[in-house]
Amino acid sequence: MKHKIAIIGCGRISFKHVEAIFNNSDVFDFVAVCDVIEGRAIEKAEEYVKQSGKTAPAVYTDYKKLLVELKPDIVTLATESGYHPQIAVDAMEAGAHVICEKPMALSIKDANWMIETAEKYGKKLAVSFQNRFNAPVVKTREAMESGRFGRMMHGMVQIRWNRNEGYYAQAPWRGTWELDGGTLMNQCTHGIDLLQWMMNSPVKRVHGVTRRYQRPIEAEDFGSAIIEFEDGSVGMIEGTANIYPKNLNETLSLFGDEGSVVIGGLAVNKFETWRFADAEAVGDLEDTVIDPDAKDPPTVYGFGHSALVADFVDAIKHDRKPLIDGAEGKKALEIILAIYKSMKDGKPVDLPFDFSTMEMENIFN
Repeated sequence: MKHKIAIIGCGRISFKHVEAIFNNSDVFDFVAVCDVIEGRAIEKAEEYVKQSGKTAPAVYTDYKKLLVELKPDIVTLATESGYHPQIAVDAMEAGAHVICEKPMALSIKDANWMIETAEKYGKKLAVSFQNRFNAPVVKTREAMESGRFGRMMHGMVQIRWNRNEGYYAQAPWRGTWELDGGTLMNQCTHGIDLLQWMMNSPVKRVHGVTRRYQRPIEAEDFGSAIIEFEDGSVGMIEGTANIYPKNLNETLSLFGDEGSVVIGGLAVNKFETWRFADAEAVGDLEDTVIDPDAKDPPTVYGFGHSALVADFVDAIKHDRKPLIDGAEGKKALEIILAIYKSMKDGKPVDLPFDFSTMEMENIFN
């Protein structure tokens, strides 16, 4: 039996959701696309027809009408970030499982609301941190889980990208505290998720500094932080949208007392360093793992959406948690909100805490 799936939100990232549905078409009946701007929804429907040669999904401008009339089994949510919580909750209450683009919400309260709703109605909720499915990331996670790093000491993520004034002019919601947040929340959240996932210890304390250097937005275009984990390890974050003249790299570096790994490239897609104390015994010496001809993906979004969606369908089939369920998706959000609160308060933030991007209004004025 195929799952009826619909896309709500047909903006910049939605083509990856169309691609993921096409690549998993054996398990999906693509029933609808929805956007408040009808032309964008029509464009996504036509995009799918062009890829698949199949019948176009229905076009809606009102997601609530879609939920009532078509009763989709799964909704993929790619609207502005600030709208995620309400739409996700409405979809789950209507009987749909939800795959939500990052960030899942812009406040701790709303993230908890989404998680609690999924539990209440017995629905699966996943957050689109698709870079967890990048091949180098998967291999590194296997090394971490098998103990090859030894004691994790510190890690770092660097997101050095460019989002120029034209990017923000395309969609006025970008960079606002109400619907988006800044560079940390939008561009850097993937890397922050990978860092906390790989360090594999709960976050204890966050020290954050942010700036708005160049971009015509309310929120930050640069952010940095030191994260203290409960096991004593330390994480560092550097994220910017100001790199001249274009995207440079996204790099994850991990250091244990028996292993060092650096994954770089445009979007954490290439091994740069692979060194382990047991490499000779295991048979994966650095020169056999690092591919000097590895190519960057055509966009910073990479190829992970299709694998994430496949994992989600498997989670439904076997009634297990998706790899990045609501609780997992909340972890990066907490770190970013802690950076914001640390910047606002001028001191470190201990977890747990409660905060919203709206509490950052006028921080740079």
